[in-house]
Amino acid sequence: MARQDERSTIDQLMAAAAAGQGGALVVAGEAGIGKSALLDTAMDSLDGYTVLRTDGAEFEQELLYAALYQLCAPLLDLRAKLPPVQREALEAVFGLGPQTSPEPLTVGLAVLGLLHEMARKRPVCCVIDDAQWIDDASRQVLVFVARRIEAERIAMVFVARDAASVPGLAALPRLPLTGLPEEDARRLLGTVVRSGLDAELVERILAEAAGNPLALLEFAHDDGPFALPRVRPSLPHVGTALKSQFVHRFEQLPSDTQPLVVLAAAEPVGDLALLRRAAELLEMDPAALSVAEDAGLLTLGPRLTFRHPLVRSALYASATPGLRRRVHGALAEATDPVTDADRRAWHRAHAAVDADEGVAAELQRSSERARMRGGFSAAAAFMERAAQLTPEAGSRAGRLIAAARLHLQAGSPRAARALISKAEPGLEDSRHTQARLLRARIDFQLGHTPQATAALIGLATQLPGEQATEVYLEAIASIMFNDNQPGLLKTLGAAVQEQGRPGDASPADLLLHALLDQIRLPVEQAVPAMREAVTACRTAADSAAGHWRMNLACQLAIDLRDDAILREMTDQQVRAARSQGSLATLPQALRYQAISRIAGGGLNEAACVLAEAHALDEAAGSMRVVGVDLVLAAFRGDACHYRELKKLTGADGRPNETVGEQYARAVLYNGLGNHEAALQAALASQSRHRAGSYTLWAVYPELVEAAARVGRPQEAADAARLLERLARAHPSPWAVAQWLQARALLGEGENCDMLYREAIDHYAKTGVHIHHARTRLTYGEWLDGEGRTAEARTELRAAYEMLSSMGVDAFAERAARKLRAAGEEPRPQDTDDDPLGVLTARERLIVGKVAAGASSREVAAALFLSPRTIDTHLHNAYRKLGISSRRQLRELSG
Repeated sequence: MARQDERSTIDQLMAAAAAGQGGALVVAGEAGIGKSALLDTAMDSLDGYTVLRTDGAEFEQELLYAALYQLCAPLLDLRAKLPPVQREALEAVFGLGPQTSPEPLTVGLAVLGLLHEMARKRPVCCVIDDAQWIDDASRQVLVFVARRIEAERIAMVFVARDAASVPGLAALPRLPLTGLPEEDARRLLGTVVRSGLDAELVERILAEAAGNPLALLEFAHDDGPFALPRVRPSLPHVGTALKSQFVHRFEQLPSDTQPLVVLAAAEPVGDLALLRRAAELLEMDPAALSVAEDAGLLTLGPRLTFRHPLVRSALYASATPGLRRRVHGALAEATDPVTDADRRAWHRAHAAVDADEGVAAELQRSSERARMRGGFSAAAAFMERAAQLTPEAGSRAGRLIAAARLHLQAGSPRAARALISKAEPGLEDSRHTQARLLRARIDFQLGHTPQATAALIGLATQLPGEQATEVYLEAIASIMFNDNQPGLLKTLGAAVQEQGRPGDASPADLLLHALLDQIRLPVEQAVPAMREAVTACRTAADSAAGHWRMNLACQLAIDLRDDAILREMTDQQVRAARSQGSLATLPQALRYQAISRIAGGGLNEAACVLAEAHALDEAAGSMRVVGVDLVLAAFRGDACHYRELKKLTGADGRPNETVGEQYARAVLYNGLGNHEAALQAALASQSRHRAGSYTLWAVYPELVEAAARVGRPQEAADAARLLERLARAHPSPWAVAQWLQARALLGEGENCDMLYREAIDHYAKTGVHIHHARTRLTYGEWLDGEGRTAEARTELRAAYEMLSSMGVDAFAERAARKLRAAGEEPRPQDTDDDPLGVLTARERLIVGKVAAGASSREVAAALFLSPRTIDTHLHNAYRKLGISSRRQLRELSG
């Protein structure tokens, strides 16, 4: 039978992994098509490999980390070699240590570490059969690992019926299996049919099986020819015909064997000792299972296995509901309540005939254990089943709401909303508000609509102070990032005003009032509250409570044009997220840190920070956020990279561009000298957002420069006035400098020369070196226009050197063109100033951490990669830099 091409693909994967170029493959095809048989043949021929296997079980999808434990059990002795945080995470999810709530990414990194340790001795192959049935937590970890083994001696093979329907598998290389060619099908059939079989019947078997190997073997079974009349061409799928065949064979078993087979089908692990205990409770003789083995339905051994997963599902489904409840009840009683409490609760739930508070409470405890282990999907499933078995209406509604929250945390908002609808009729009045709040949060997550925001505002008015503040902040953040809806702002402002400002205002209270003041009030009146909120949030930056609010506080620091506080707060935010292990908030904290580095002219440092944020996003499977990347590309003048990034946003000057994206576009075109395009980007931002909106203040200097260059200063009048009002209300050096520069660009006042020089002096007091250099550029351009060539050359030369050293290439080229026109050839940029400039962002990030003293293992943990992958990047960097040791790297980076 020919499967040479498919076998060759698997053999190539194994050979590459043995050579240190690991990879993953998804073998996909319908039930019975030969996926497992192909893998078994390939694995049997492996020499020198450690083969680890796990199987998804249709009835175990709700049991947290069941498939992952099966795969990792042989490796658990190696966990002592993992970093403590990874070892503790692994022990927590497998019930081997304290029940903490580890980050799923940390669990994934721990499993990667186990496999890495094993692969140091010999190559490893992981086979995940029936991947469509593995529990969500196991699947997420295994997909995470599969995407990080390119430099490891590890191969991973997933076996699934439909890879596209299994989250994460669609992105992996795929090997589809189809039916056997007719010649191979005839050859296989000939190995099992008796001689002299009617030719017409042979043709019918071939037609019915459609090249499916399992179907060919089953239809040609001793009973097959007589069973074939039940197999009709009208059946929708070969799998349906196979199930009918298995059920027919099951029905031929003795009456005392059939219940035993159903018992075995209800026990997914195949634990023969457990099955014997359960059979004895049912007063059945376990020895009768040998009859089912003789019938080719199952195999007895160290573990009971069914001939095919279709056999298990078909026979279980064919049993009466009463028999299924009986066998689950026996399995629950036979299961150890201490070592296997969750599986016992699962069996008890399936054995229940009616509502049962005892079973519901046990399921709730299982839900809590799953939640503590980071398995929100499993926790939601347990809690939902607990609610179904809860007799008292109020308690049932409460458990439904709890299950809805867990579904929302698991990323299933629609399932959460459906449970809320079921819960609401049974809720007491005191709980209705909480249910409606959860529904509003779900609706906002699903659609980000004004209606959902309005619902959040309305519900906040019914909540106690601290909780109301949190909801108001959610609402105001949604408004600010969605075009400043005037009606919603008015409603929100009125609600907060009626609530009043508490005497002992928390940082969250101060932040809420500052954000409202900033949007609704003149700048002069808003600044005091903004300063107070930033000061309060700086103090609270390292606390776990309200850490997410730091993003808004950092934005306030940007709007106040206080670069020192911005840098301090963004660094605090990143430190806090790292120390708390808050991998969900760290990427956004890193993005704000990158903004502060860009303003300071540290474009390479910003690129490294963003590379780490993207590594975290990729590890979590999150959508890549590229807003700050656009700003970085814009300042670099890298139009090609900018356009590539824009494709990821789905907006290229269209109405759904965010203000940050429009700001980046304005910067890019100002740098490239296309001031008309820069003006259009800045004006588009202004037209969509109310003047004074906090996100616009960064755009205004770009608007002023673009308008001045194209001779349309009237277009920038409002922006210039706002810059003046901010500088007067909060005279930080940065705010004053940008106002003075705006006046100079627009020709305000009699002495532009003085305005430029004062702006440069104020910028020199800040850490926003990129804007300092740009002001020297615009001053040099003005001097050149005034015919003061010698003075212009001085400023343009300084601007060119500053901008070039920072990598602000488009603006540097603007200065170079003016210098050439003034008769001076700019000095070529000294590449020795940045010896790491030849590295990619990922390589630069890694060598930076290594140069700071981190080991490969520590860098791997920080970036959620394997140590071998880190070493591969490091060796590539060594080659590019012409060095061979970490000592040389530290000297080079020093």
